[in-house]
Amino acid sequence: MLKTIQRGLTFLCCIISFSAAYGQLGFCEGDLGDPIFTEDFGTGTTNGPALDPSVTTYTYVNNAPEDGFYTISSNLQQLGAFHSGLDNTPGDVNGRAFIVNASFTADQFYNRTIQGLCENTSYEFSAFLLNLYNSASNVCANTGIPVNVRFQIWDSTDTVLLTSGDTGDINGTPTPVWNRYGLVFETGVGQTEVILKMINNGNGGCGNDLAIDDIVFRACGDITTITSEISGEEDLILCNNQSSLDTILTVTTTPDVFIQWQQSDDGQNWMNIAGANSEEYTTEGITTTTFYRVNTATDPDNLGDVFCSFFSDSFLIDFVEGPDPPISNGDVVACDNVMLSGISVSVSQGAEVRWYASETSTEVLATGTNFTPETAGTYYAQAFAIGTECGSTIRTAVSISQVVSPSFVNPLETSQICNDQESRILSAGIANVTYAWSTGETTPSIVIMTGGVYSVTVTNTNGCSATKTFQVEGIAIPEIASITSQGENIVIEVASEGDFEYSLNGISYTSSPVLRNIPGGLQTVFVRTANGCLPVITSFYHFNIPTYFTPNNDGINDFFALPDATFFSSSFVRVFDRFGKLLASGNGLTFAWDGTYRGRLLPPDDYWYEITTNDRVVIGHVSLLL
Repeated sequence: MLKTIQRGLTFLCCIISFSAAYGQLGFCEGDLGDPIFTEDFGTGTTNGPALDPSVTTYTYVNNAPEDGFYTISSNLQQLGAFHSGLDNTPGDVNGRAFIVNASFTADQFYNRTIQGLCENTSYEFSAFLLNLYNSASNVCANTGIPVNVRFQIWDSTDTVLLTSGDTGDINGTPTPVWNRYGLVFETGVGQTEVILKMINNGNGGCGNDLAIDDIVFRACGDITTITSEISGEEDLILCNNQSSLDTILTVTTTPDVFIQWQQSDDGQNWMNIAGANSEEYTTEGITTTTFYRVNTATDPDNLGDVFCSFFSDSFLIDFVEGPDPPISNGDVVACDNVMLSGISVSVSQGAEVRWYASETSTEVLATGTNFTPETAGTYYAQAFAIGTECGSTIRTAVSISQVVSPSFVNPLETSQICNDQESRILSAGIANVTYAWSTGETTPSIVIMTGGVYSVTVTNTNGCSATKTFQVEGIAIPEIASITSQGENIVIEVASEGDFEYSLNGISYTSSPVLRNIPGGLQTVFVRTANGCLPVITSFYHFNIPTYFTPNNDGINDFFALPDATFFSSSFVRVFDRFGKLLASGNGLTFAWDGTYRGRLLPPDDYWYEITTNDRVVIGHVSLLL
């Protein structure tokens, strides 16, 4: 569909769908005028409408075109081997393109008369082309027959060729690629229309299928550049505290062009500045944001004609309103035993913050709404419009101060304790504070009975805290596993590991768990840790029965008896000769054998005994000596 672009619109010819590449022909290297003619083939979900018969000799079809046929459609994939995708026009919804299946012989497939040109003016023609063959489909050999199109610009009589150029081979690709191609030509005296022709240079067959979109004609002028005596080619950004500005703007362009300066409040709607037709223009006391540009033409009658003249890029003098001063989020009080925390401010949207050491300092300490200084003091925040030097008229003071914190001379204390045998007092050692122990207690000191890691956190009236840790090594008391009699020895086994000492009187200790040559009978066993914790005390009956006795009435070892028989709740002793004959028996509490049987002293020999107690039976032998 043909569309004449209204004056003042900007044609976004450089934005293309998919990926972009530039052709081998040529483009305007200077300023461009508004499009005089554009053809983007419209929008819609159905194919068509057909082009006027004067435009193409190809035959329109409403479906997939074969060789020598074309269609107008928003669906590029008219055939299975064609790319699927969008047209090239930016922002189109269901945008259509001119889809051509080239004929078997090279021929012309597009002819359009372009009217409304200005005489003695350079123009740029451009169009976007896409090779429709999807090489990933592998329908054609290699990348298929390449697309190759010749563009021609003829005079209105169709007898004088003004310019011509070939795209060169455009091969099939695995993904759709729109390419932009162009020609630059110049009209002569009295020449206001031309004829655009597109010719297929390649042969038909598998491949050589193309889509065309966004055909554009517009005036092409020389490059014009506006500079300021203050900022050069860069736009000027001024702050609201400047009452006005006078500056000289200079346009650089080629000789023999006519100039008209224009200004705008919004960069869209422009008005001529009366009498401003020279290369220099002096702004006169402007106080608001203003855009400037120059309109140039090779003929003075063309100035103001958007189709026959050219416009430079705009030059902006931007007055930026300084933001309001930052709002403090509050002064900060910090404890002197911790790192300083940050201070902060709030600013309006579009503002940034810079921090200073004083109201007049120029050195920026930090940027951002949050600032963590290295030392306590008062700092000043100023708001700036983002990307400018336009700041708030005043700076906001925010202070951070430090107060005294409690402190421990010795924040870590180590000690030992005999678990469950003794108590220990742990004290914070600081008054006039609150206490929080790791045990949950809140008193100045606590009492412990076992080892562990304990801590107390104290907090003063400033809200500052300090923590002390107590590492108390708990010494486990011995756990006696067993005590046994092994002949004359007492053997003690301890279930827990440690450095232990052993004793039978609680005074003299030995590191050996084997106590040797101990008389039989009731013994008191003491076991303690080597570092002096209270001993574990238990009674043990040592079955070390005398191995001999001498019944000679000398008052020494005259009887065989059970030592300390009172230890047992019940006991009974029997004595036999070597043949098993019972010689004597009785209750262990009262039993004492004098070596006689039926009133007659037996001869020296070994005799056997059997001692029965409430928990065991002990069998052994004893020698009767005279």
